[in-house]
Amino acid sequence: MRTFNFIIFFSIVLLIYALINYYIFIRGRSCFMNSPTLKMIYYILFPILVLSYPLGRMVEKIWLSAVSDIFIWMGALWLAIMLYLFLACLVFDLLRGFSLIFPLVRKIVNFSSDHSTIVCLATIAIVLMTVGWGLINALIPRVQSLELVIPKTTAIQKMKVVAVSDIHLGTIVGKQRFCQIISKINSLSPDLVLLAGDVVDEDLAPVIKQDLGSALSTIQSKYGVFAVTGNHEYIGGVDAATDYLQNYGVSVLRDSVVKIVDSIYLIGREDRSIRRFSGKARTSLDSLMQGVDRNYPCFLLDHQPFELSEAARNGIDLQICGHTHHGQLWPLNLITRMVYEKSWGYLKRGDTHYYISSGAGTWGPPVRIGNYPEIVEIVVHFLE
Repeated sequence: MRTFNFIIFFSIVLLIYALINYYIFIRGRSCFMNSPTLKMIYYILFPILVLSYPLGRMVEKIWLSAVSDIFIWMGALWLAIMLYLFLACLVFDLLRGFSLIFPLVRKIVNFSSDHSTIVCLATIAIVLMTVGWGLINALIPRVQSLELVIPKTTAIQKMKVVAVSDIHLGTIVGKQRFCQIISKINSLSPDLVLLAGDVVDEDLAPVIKQDLGSALSTIQSKYGVFAVTGNHEYIGGVDAATDYLQNYGVSVLRDSVVKIVDSIYLIGREDRSIRRFSGKARTSLDSLMQGVDRNYPCFLLDHQPFELSEAARNGIDLQICGHTHHGQLWPLNLITRMVYEKSWGYLKRGDTHYYISSGAGTWGPPVRIGNYPEIVEIVVHFLE
């Protein structure tokens, strides 16, 4: 049944992808009808770009190489370009619709065939510049700093927690980019490093090939590095992913609790994807909290920021999530804002503090527009 559901879901995604690209192709084709050279380039290049990402992913499974890397990078960038070309085509079609009603709009959008080619090329240039800026933006993680007070007794007066989510290690986020993230983490001199899921992307093979585990083991943290599973660990094979992380010094909490400094509880939940991939339910937070002394501070790691009120009901002091990427590409953040109570940033409910991170890496397009990658530095002060 799960295989059937996956096939249905994948088929729907491919159908939507094909329809969007067909729409862009038809709209773009009309701009180059009077230029045989541009028309030929368009007819050759367009299908290559459309097929490159799925082809690269398939090649990666059987022949991990520079060839698969090129196709994946080309296709990943196309995903971002596709989105903005699609939006541009929609805008032009809407203007054409308005031109039937408003004469002034008709004068603006009724281009001659020569002008339509210029407008098309200008639109492509604007889209490419936008995506280029987003590519640069995605490569520069910022440090987001936050100070909190938790009025509970501990063995220490304060703790610096560095939280990172959604790195998506793999072909796109490789060794150079990951080392840059680690350098920023270590520069903060963290007491505790928390990885809030989607540490690795779907396929573990590029991670192993680039020996990203060795880089992972260079994270410097006084009280350790802890992680939870995300949906992408499940997509790629959760047991292999968690074993790999643990082999390089990351303690993966899978519906489990640890006590740090003998006075701070850290609770890590399995990702909600466990039901879809294994048919099992994750342990409820109520059950996980049964052996926890709530007189001490309680930190919760949960990849997807759903049902945030559950943490407040269970006396959690700080919950850290990721997953949303805050849409990653504007205007997709408008969707994440509708889906999640909080798509990005700090929230407080009662005595519970929440931080939903936009993530340090990227998924799909190596591009961020309308947000930025972040490493979250949280200085927690404990008061009796």
